[in-house]
Amino acid sequence: MKKNFVLDTNVLLHDPRSIFAFDDNNVVIPIYVIEEIDNFKRDLSSLGRNARAVARSLDDFRSQGRLKEGVPIGAGKGTVRVLFTDRQLPPELRNGHSTTDDRILAVALDISQRERELPAVFVSKDTNLRIRADAMGLTTEDYDVEGVDLDELWSGVAEEVVEAEAVNQFYAQGVVPLPPDAPTPPPNEFVVLRDRDNLQHSAVGKFSAPKQAYVPLIKLPKEGIWGIRPRNKEQSFALDLLLNDEIRLVTIVGKAGTGKTLLAIAAGLHKTMEETAYQKLLVSRPIFPLGRDIGYLPGSVEEKLNPWMQPIFDNVEYLMNLSRSDKKLGRGYHELVDLGILEIEPLTYIRGRSIPNQFMIVDEAQNLTPHEVKTIITRVGDGTKIVLTGDPYQIDNPYVDQTNNGLVHVVNRFKQEKLAAHVTLSKGERSPLAELAANLL
Repeated sequence: MKKNFVLDTNVLLHDPRSIFAFDDNNVVIPIYVIEEIDNFKRDLSSLGRNARAVARSLDDFRSQGRLKEGVPIGAGKGTVRVLFTDRQLPPELRNGHSTTDDRILAVALDISQRERELPAVFVSKDTNLRIRADAMGLTTEDYDVEGVDLDELWSGVAEEVVEAEAVNQFYAQGVVPLPPDAPTPPPNEFVVLRDRDNLQHSAVGKFSAPKQAYVPLIKLPKEGIWGIRPRNKEQSFALDLLLNDEIRLVTIVGKAGTGKTLLAIAAGLHKTMEETAYQKLLVSRPIFPLGRDIGYLPGSVEEKLNPWMQPIFDNVEYLMNLSRSDKKLGRGYHELVDLGILEIEPLTYIRGRSIPNQFMIVDEAQNLTPHEVKTIITRVGDGTKIVLTGDPYQIDNPYVDQTNNGLVHVVNRFKQEKLAAHVTLSKGERSPLAELAANLL
């Protein structure tokens, strides 16, 4: 049945293309949403860019007809309308003095009562506003184009119970063909092959789509990767993906202390300095929110960014194995920066660039929206490898949550692609105390 979807401001700021995401249904935008969006149009942040994109889309619709009466969306049967109402919410339902939220809810309530032949749905990413709308008797929804429950998120690892001969063959020949009757795993999925009669007798490998077989992991040098050796099989899986040049997109999900950022930086330095497979290691992370104005902080641009980029600096200097006397002499990550090997930048400055032949790491990617992460990945030029790391349980961005952030969105959408691979790290290795805190607190 056709419906009227009334959109809140945060939906349009989250995804400027959301107007087109409701198929053949009607989209209603309260005029008060336009007023709120207008407040963001001059921002240099992602919110400002999204606000301007929404304004352009609505202006295109306006040139096709009267927005008050409804303008067709594409070739479908849906329409987009911009409406206001004289209706006032009952005093007991108002949020203190009259607010923009109250006026937006009033439009949704008005539509639901005036056009009873079509169900009205209020769409907002504001949890409290959805609760208020529900209390008024409105049907409410979060805007979640493709949410993924974290319990159902693909881990990148599977277990297969096989005959003892298959495990022995894997050790002897380094390959086990996929059984003819077995379902085809996702490309680059890791596997633990377990002996049916002795589960302790096992082998660890990964699925090779071209060979349609399980093959061994990449053999690591004895000295490790910049002195880093995997402490568990999941970290071995992560290093295998990070060192494989055939895989151009790697996603690593893990709680604090699992080593995701350290492993990515170590692999990036190895591929850039030791193997010279890439021209530069580019490490970036969102300044929350993405594109946030940092002008209010004192100092130069570099000094303003230090609080957000310090975790990256710490990891690089740990890998450089600097002693206390080295640090007193002023040695640090800037040596690699001065050599042109390492570049550390906020994502604010990535947008609009083309990034060829680089090993690129985007840390804290769980704070990105699907639209933002698409913008970043499309910056990747020829010969570049991009690594997204993050913890979906530690989200600071109010416009995303555990199910619909950019990181899990990429994991879900690229699961079947040969150029991409994923692994989830679950065991903390920072310290026994850090692991205990991550599990108990």
